[in-house]
Amino acid sequence: MHFEPYPFEKLTELLKDIIPSNAYPAVTLTIGEPQFETPDFIQEALKQNVHLLKKYPKSSGEVYVNEAQRAFVKKRFGVELKSSELISVFGTKEVLFSFPQYLLHDKPNPVMAYPNPFYQIYEGAAIASRARVVHLNLTKENSFKPDINLPELKEADLIILNFPNNPTTSVLSLEELGEWVKFALKYDVVLLNDECYSELYVGEKPASLLEASLHVGNDKFRNVLVLNSISKRSSAPGLRSGFIAGDEKILNGYAKYRTYVGAAIPLPLQMASALAWNDMEHVELTRAQYAKNLRLAHEILGVPEVNATFYVWLEVKDDVMFTCKLYEQKNIKVLPGRFLGRGGIGENYVRIALVENSEKTEQILKEIKEVIASF
Repeated sequence: MHFEPYPFEKLTELLKDIIPSNAYPAVTLTIGEPQFETPDFIQEALKQNVHLLKKYPKSSGEVYVNEAQRAFVKKRFGVELKSSELISVFGTKEVLFSFPQYLLHDKPNPVMAYPNPFYQIYEGAAIASRARVVHLNLTKENSFKPDINLPELKEADLIILNFPNNPTTSVLSLEELGEWVKFALKYDVVLLNDECYSELYVGEKPASLLEASLHVGNDKFRNVLVLNSISKRSSAPGLRSGFIAGDEKILNGYAKYRTYVGAAIPLPLQMASALAWNDMEHVELTRAQYAKNLRLAHEILGVPEVNATFYVWLEVKDDVMFTCKLYEQKNIKVLPGRFLGRGGIGENYVRIALVENSEKTEQILKEIKEVIASF
């Protein structure tokens, strides 16, 4: 199997011969990793349960984590799930790579569709699954929303959506998600929405594909699955706590598959993550911080208002040249959009992860604005 280098590897290669200005401190805005401290109550729970390291964790996760995650889904989306409709997983990246392999293994000529630009694990999963790829191109012309009318989509076995979207920040409404559910049922396609940014929003709460499934009368979630994680909402990517939820029949088989994968969450992490899933107050503080950063980007850079995630998808004349110039002049790293897309999609955009505190973010944005003015 041949896998493309990750975008961060490409960035390292791009910048390797550039000496950045030593007049500015190094700033990295390339990776979606929160730079805020994990809340104290989560850290304390982890410390208090270190003694559980002597026990093997179950691949399916402990009951209390499953209950906490289902409680989150009910509180946040108003969707009540059975225990058999949710699997606790060792971070959603694990699922995004292994689930397509499980689902597509017995397909003689599997077809997988996902947005373009994209989180690169989607492409890796397609390669590992031997799947032909249908790219759902997200462009300014289509408001960075996927075209449900692509003829090739009818041949797909698995469609992965990612809304709120990384990197374009676009959001699909309940009605739009409902149309995708109806499509999945009509053509017997498995539809999965990667909802890891669902809790980072400004104003109106983004809808879940689970809500959309109920909205169109698919109350058994047939062919419908979602992923979610506490990594962004709780500033705790190291806990590796996520879930996949939806179609009970699909999840039953996938749960058996996962016992062989061996991706189980250590028990101290499960104890801490259960508390994180159950608490909504700390998430409000995190959300407010990112919302402030997004408003600053709108005010300083003049970019359109962003309603979700913590990214800015900044349009520039040349994404590679701009990235190099910004690094050379201001010691700031951003990610060229072409590293996140294929076939020219993403060119002339850079992704900026606004994961620092607002004071630092304001200064960084002003420095970026200076480079934009001279570019």
